[in-house]
Amino acid sequence: MELNGKVALVTGASRGIGEYVALELGRAGCAVAVCARTEVVKDKRLPGTIHSVAQAIRDAGGKAEGIYMDMREPESIAAGVAKTVETFGRLDIVVNNAAILVPGTIETIQPRHIDLIWQVDLRGPILLMREAIPHMRKQGGGRIINVSSVAGVFPGPGPYKEARRGGAFYGMVKAGLERLSQGLAMELQDDKITVNVLSPQGRIKTPGNLFAQNDPENPNLDFEPAFAMAKGARWICEQGPEFTGNILFDEDLAREKGLL
Repeated sequence: MELNGKVALVTGASRGIGEYVALELGRAGCAVAVCARTEVVKDKRLPGTIHSVAQAIRDAGGKAEGIYMDMREPESIAAGVAKTVETFGRLDIVVNNAAILVPGTIETIQPRHIDLIWQVDLRGPILLMREAIPHMRKQGGGRIINVSSVAGVFPGPGPYKEARRGGAFYGMVKAGLERLSQGLAMELQDDKITVNVLSPQGRIKTPGNLFAQNDPENPNLDFEPAFAMAKGARWICEQGPEFTGNILFDEDLAREKGLL
């Protein structure tokens, strides 16, 4: 798909992976709806806002708008999609990047945290896709990328040499997102709407990734870039409608396609 003139909506785009994906799609010629909750920096560990990222895209010669979106709130998701279409006239690409990891075992995690991770990491993307698909269908196709994680890869049967504790819930919702993505890829292929999954190969030290271990008063701001995720997302969007239902990893994809 030719990206110049298309409209992309990226969630969790005020920093980290979402920021890099938004900037890359802006460079490719997309008008970008930079979506997240952060409009003002309130914590030094989490620099960046939807407005600063949108301005960076505009400063580079692109088009962008910071649009508030809370992935826990269905009304906010619907309003964000409506605002995107009102602002740019269409919607071609959705990148479901926003996510939250709440550590804890089956015995320590709080019920409210179970609700939080399910609402942000799985229900939110479902509702966003539901809002976006009619707009994509109206114009004859679109691209959906759901950002997952190696945590979603099934560990297989035990016993386990290295037993990881505290990540089962995050892995659960990411595995669900991957299964949903392939199911939707089948449902939407006749509409030329593709649904693919892209995951970081390993840990990327973004503000969100380092948040829990970062010093609130004197944080380490030496974050890692997410170039492979950004280039990979762009490459996926550029593919034809037959490229759908894939579960991809950023470093493998970048190496195979020579993206970096």
